[in-house]
Amino acid sequence: MTPHDILPHDAAQAVLVGRLYDPEVKGPSVVVLKGDRLVDLSAIAATMADLLEAEDPVALLAGATGAKSWDLAAVLSASPSDVSAPHLLAPCDLQAVKACGVTFARSMIERVIEERAKGDSARANEIREEIGRIIGGALSDIKAGSPEAAKAKEVLIKGGYWSQYLEVGIGPDAEVFTKAPVLSSVGHGAEIGILPASAWNNPEPEVVLAVDSKGRVRGATLGNDVNLRDVEGRSALLLGKAKDNNASSSIGPFIRLFDDHFTIDDVRTAELTLTVTGPEGYVLEGRSSMKEISRDPLDLVGQTRSRHHQYPDGFLLFLGTLFAPTEDRDVKGQGFTHRVGDRVEIASPRLGRLMNTVTHTDKAPEWVFGIRDLMRNLAGRGLLNR
Repeated sequence: MTPHDILPHDAAQAVLVGRLYDPEVKGPSVVVLKGDRLVDLSAIAATMADLLEAEDPVALLAGATGAKSWDLAAVLSASPSDVSAPHLLAPCDLQAVKACGVTFARSMIERVIEERAKGDSARANEIREEIGRIIGGALSDIKAGSPEAAKAKEVLIKGGYWSQYLEVGIGPDAEVFTKAPVLSSVGHGAEIGILPASAWNNPEPEVVLAVDSKGRVRGATLGNDVNLRDVEGRSALLLGKAKDNNASSSIGPFIRLFDDHFTIDDVRTAELTLTVTGPEGYVLEGRSSMKEISRDPLDLVGQTRSRHHQYPDGFLLFLGTLFAPTEDRDVKGQGFTHRVGDRVEIASPRLGRLMNTVTHTDKAPEWVFGIRDLMRNLAGRGLLNR
């Protein structure tokens, strides 16, 4: 892809920061986009977590002129698996990677369907019609945690349709879980992984907030919360197996920092599109509108980080998705599932485009560069002595 393909429509006004693998130092560098160049910020911030902790990251970057820079087009043309060439990484490092589930009424209903189907995609369409007749429209305008939501809960319990997914979808407490270990997320252009044993899975296009240790939202990016629907459908206790696998968390391409041109209000009104292009020519298109989220993004941040739970290195927070593919791909009634070789593109006008290719988790590059490796690399470059 060219820079035009992946950058926000108003890139000239955007402050875009990310991480790049630099083969000269055999490790990652924090970068900022200046024109068509990615400028090294190592002299300012050893890690993305350091940059986001600055009192005013945007002001700090205003006059940034790193000792090194890279042509964005050349970086995008490099394979993320080629350690001999500079390439993009996920734009987060020491931050925890958290995710919110069931934050949209439509996806909440799909989770209920998964639960009722016990992971059997063949039963999903029948159950979808049954559940849709009873609760599909009734919950779409209910604010999570409100008195109206409590009344709806009573009605659903009496009707035998209550579910743990409805509890977190319209109840007072959001579902917040750990999506991926620190440093394990992949970036733009990388392969994303699904378990070979999974026969019912899908992408989840989401806005991802970048939050510092004090709970301040510093910016936003795009993410793919890769999901194995058959695994979670068998039991919600298998959420970790459904969500946290090799290359199952994709974030990028850049974090867009909040400034006068881009704020949390732009996140609240963001429109996301999803395109899946299969190796056989199959095309799936979908969308997710943040206007339809049932919990405000800042409420989700507050439920994640509080006096009860801290993140000293900050965190990345997936906000959930409206998108839940139901159209059949192969067999009538079995809905959508990935094939190896699918190209997944998630885009939003103010955040750019994140592209990945689907493979199996045992075929994707192993995650081998951990926190100890990062600390050794930064120490060897003299970046921890400040």
